[in-house]
Amino acid sequence: MDEKSFIAALEDFRSARQQAAVQELMARLTGKSVSLLSFEEVRHKLRASAMSERGLREIPLDAIVGTESRDADFTRTFLPRGTASEQRWARVKTASTDLNATGLAPIQVYKIGEAYFVRDGHHRVSVARQMGAPTISAYVTEVQTRVPLTPDVQPDELIIKAEYAAFLEETGLDQLRPNVDLSVSQPGQYDKLRELIEVHGYVAEAEQGQPLGMQAAVLDWYDHSYLPILAIIRERGMLRDFPGRTETDLYIWLMEHSAELSAQLGWEVQPQNALADLAQRFSPRHPGFFRQGLLRLPLPAPLADGPTVGEWRKERLTDRYINRLFNDVLVPLSGERESWAALEQAFEIARRESSNLLGLHLVADEAGLNSESALAVKAEFEHRCAAAGVTGKLAIEVGPIGDRICERAVLGDLVVVHLAHPPGQGPLERLSSGFRALIRRCPRPVLAVPGQITPMENLLLAYDGSSKAKEALFVATYLVGEWRSKLTIAIGAETSDLKAAREFAEKYLEFHEITATWVEIASPVAQTLRTLAEDQKMDMLLMGGYGARPVVEVVLGSTVDRVLRETHLPTLICR
Repeated sequence: MDEKSFIAALEDFRSARQQAAVQELMARLTGKSVSLLSFEEVRHKLRASAMSERGLREIPLDAIVGTESRDADFTRTFLPRGTASEQRWARVKTASTDLNATGLAPIQVYKIGEAYFVRDGHHRVSVARQMGAPTISAYVTEVQTRVPLTPDVQPDELIIKAEYAAFLEETGLDQLRPNVDLSVSQPGQYDKLRELIEVHGYVAEAEQGQPLGMQAAVLDWYDHSYLPILAIIRERGMLRDFPGRTETDLYIWLMEHSAELSAQLGWEVQPQNALADLAQRFSPRHPGFFRQGLLRLPLPAPLADGPTVGEWRKERLTDRYINRLFNDVLVPLSGERESWAALEQAFEIARRESSNLLGLHLVADEAGLNSESALAVKAEFEHRCAAAGVTGKLAIEVGPIGDRICERAVLGDLVVVHLAHPPGQGPLERLSSGFRALIRRCPRPVLAVPGQITPMENLLLAYDGSSKAKEALFVATYLVGEWRSKLTIAIGAETSDLKAAREFAEKYLEFHEITATWVEIASPVAQTLRTLAEDQKMDMLLMGGYGARPVVEVVLGSTVDRVLRETHLPTLICR
């Protein structure tokens, strides 16, 4: 064997391995399978039976779509998935090079319709495809089936149809709910649906205290699990982000992701929050996609912007009227004595909202995950939650504090954090402020707690008619309506179009049958708000987030920064 040829073949293998990795990454984004089909699975599902030998033939390499036994070793285009067979692949490649690619021994395949499945010769197929050969010699065994695989229909599609028919026959869902559409884009999805129905039925039986038959379990799952989540998927337009996938694909992916997050963090992750996490990780429309993906922007955190204004409100609009606004509250904790003020304030919210508290403690590296200090924070968190009669679980994770809080914020409805270091007065101090970056980038409202714990019964809303101030108005209206808190609205005398800003707020409050006291305030706003809060014994401040472009605010400063430096009250900041 020529040594140079063998070394070149090893390089070809590594190149093919890299191509396989790229294919698998794209498969995750597009939902299109790149896995080889299992011959036994296809034969079983298409009820293939009789076989006949067809002898030695030249067959098109593009028509080889599956394997009898090695579906984990190669992609659909026979690129190697692992490195275990590197030496063997290189030897086959070197031999084929020596023989001008015409001396490969014939492979053995099964044929179903026009599709082929390798029995023996996987490396020969991989090498031949890598060399660009159009055909390969093969001993063919043809398998008869009543549902043939034809050239104009992708094999996956027929397998999916066979699986779908079996699923409907088993569940009878098309008879129970006519016009149901549970189509999927890749094989194996209906097995996952069966598992989800089984789990749902088990939970429903426990809740109802009586056994459910198959039909009742299927109906309960479809009406109370599938359809509500489907409504969220449609409302957020998720199909636009994942071409080629179906609504049922997204439902399954969402349920799997929700379970994975729950297992990883120990939190009970709501499906709609898991959907938001999927969006920030995989949706090109979501700002977080570019921060986490290949196009990571080289911006300092304080100059990076956050989600679209009002995005959280739109997601929670239904909950605002028929449920609770703050079902899950994220509470980052450093473990320092002062940081526990955030948890104590979160207890006030949890008691009113029946919230689950999602504790988050961050460490610098993997060694810190089970460190004595981290476990002490977890124990203290659990002790305090139990004493307060509040449900809560704390997760310990590795990562930069600001980035991880913003990432995990989508799994909750509110972030309650101790205001340890408000943004400074100078440009460099503002540029380096982690708290400032958190407020700008966080996809959820942030409740900054300086230290004083209050019952949040007497609210002060700083309102200037801006889009972010309207988001704060949305929350304030909810708190007054549900918590029976009192509301005072402070509007700046220098507010642009003061009359229009006030009219909008008054109509919004009137629609919700909420009354408020109005106060016009003058500059300096931060000091005036503090004085007003002290005089009127206010115990919570609400306001919109940063309004100008990040660079402008870093240079010139912001009212938000000044309020955070002045305030002694819990301050809710909305975007």
